[in-house]
Amino acid sequence: RALLWCVLVSAWGAAWGQLRYSVPEEMPKGSFVGDVVKDLQLSAIRDSSVRMIERSRTQYFTLHGQTGHLLTAERIDREQLCENLQQCVLRCEVIAEGEMQVYRIEVEITDINDNAPTFEFMELQENISETTAPGSRFPLAEAHDPDLGTNSVQSYELSSDEHFYLAVQEGPGGDQRPELVLAKALDREEVVFHELVLRASDGGDPARTGTARIRVVVLDANDNAPVFSRSEYTVRVPENLPVGSVLVTVTATDADEGINGHVKYWLKKTTEKASKVFQLDTETGVITLMQKLDFEKDDLHELDVQARDGGGLFNTVKVLIAVIDVNDNAPELTISSMQSAISENAPSGTVVALLHVQDRDSGANGEVRCSLDGGFPFRLEKSFDDYYRIVTSGQLDREAVSEYNVTVRAQDGGSPALWSSAVLALRVLDVNDNAPVFAEERYSARVSENNAAGALVLTVRATDADWGQNARVRYRLWEGRVRGAPLSSYVSVQAETGALGVITLHKALDFEDIQAYTLLVEARDGGGLVAHCEVEVEVLDVNDNAPEI
Repeated sequence: RALLWCVLVSAWGAAWGQLRYSVPEEMPKGSFVGDVVKDLQLSAIRDSSVRMIERSRTQYFTLHGQTGHLLTAERIDREQLCENLQQCVLRCEVIAEGEMQVYRIEVEITDINDNAPTFEFMELQENISETTAPGSRFPLAEAHDPDLGTNSVQSYELSSDEHFYLAVQEGPGGDQRPELVLAKALDREEVVFHELVLRASDGGDPARTGTARIRVVVLDANDNAPVFSRSEYTVRVPENLPVGSVLVTVTATDADEGINGHVKYWLKKTTEKASKVFQLDTETGVITLMQKLDFEKDDLHELDVQARDGGGLFNTVKVLIAVIDVNDNAPELTISSMQSAISENAPSGTVVALLHVQDRDSGANGEVRCSLDGGFPFRLEKSFDDYYRIVTSGQLDREAVSEYNVTVRAQDGGSPALWSSAVLALRVLDVNDNAPVFAEERYSARVSENNAAGALVLTVRATDADWGQNARVRYRLWEGRVRGAPLSSYVSVQAETGALGVITLHKALDFEDIQAYTLLVEARDGGGLVAHCEVEVEVLDVNDNAPEI
């Protein structure tokens, strides 16, 4: 038959960086949950600067890369996810990279009627003495339906029998507790067994049902019920208690003799999960741990233990097992967003990384302190909830330190404390904040006259502490005139010769014409910063003129 599903999705305002949606369980993978980008009034989904983070081990939702819609990443079973919770809420975060902003999203998973009531045992047995007075009541096993509200167990029915009828009591939590009521005195010599059928129905549309067969065994007289040694048993155990350990021993005695005084123990009204974690010895009353405890999942377990004698009389006692937290979870440190490089002229307080920390333990074991390695120009700032920001705390200088490896440590308050760490690698980008520097403020050279054009006069050297194009140095001569002729007609400097400025002759010099030159050389880096130096050139005389009479 065809089923028509109507998805009711509601989104509250994104005030204070939070959205809330509601979606039924069992929706197919890829089902629409909400328009996150629209509801948060974001527009950066196109350049992939908006992304979603889930802290759970299973990813239940995904953010569509084109539309910004929040979609289911898999089919969600509310009963499996939130077994004993009335409200099932999943949480995730959306990070807007460009804004360095985190938004929290809560999605409530609503119940549908996808489970039928079931009994722990399909066949039940009630042993009732033939001397039991009419009107006596016998608690029956309750049906379990993991659905909520009207989709859970709503009513019970009992097959027709003149000796019995069904009564349903309402428990403190509103649950229905079926009881078998004796309507007519039993006669074991007349009928030894009574076969009944108990049916449980939920309130879904259509309703789902489950049945259990009840065999009533009529016994001879037994006038003493078992009596427990305590009215309630309470035990506190650490969550790292080894599997196989004895938790507690319940003891009940019966004043009767023989089979009527022989007591056996049973777990009543227990969940399937509890029956896997704990084991009760029916003969000794010893409760043993069968699976590892986890405080972070369940910190308290309640068991109802029934002591029943051979004559069918019983008594019930509550056993409370409180789980004590131990420091078995190290803090989880996640780099949610970070920059890989930062300019050296970035102002103090610039955000370089966004971190998330959490510890699944409780109390002092779950209190996390974060710290940075000292000696670096960075500090930690609390953002909100469990988020921290790493920001610059002073001026950066690439020429002093060109790269930082910053270690972030998260340590809990346990004893001994557990910790985790993460390393952020951050490059410092250069800005042109250093002018070239000549090796000498003043240079001097001696050159013989009549040297050929292209002859080397001398080399000058200027260095720049910056990086890349900002450190690339070009040389040039400041123009001057000698006896009316441009200085560049005598000498020149090559603009780019690596780290050196090479000064050469354009034409031969004549000592008889001029004996010395003063040059001004400029060094300019790729960012436009300059430096100057003076070069004194002395012309040496050679014997190139005969005497004149």
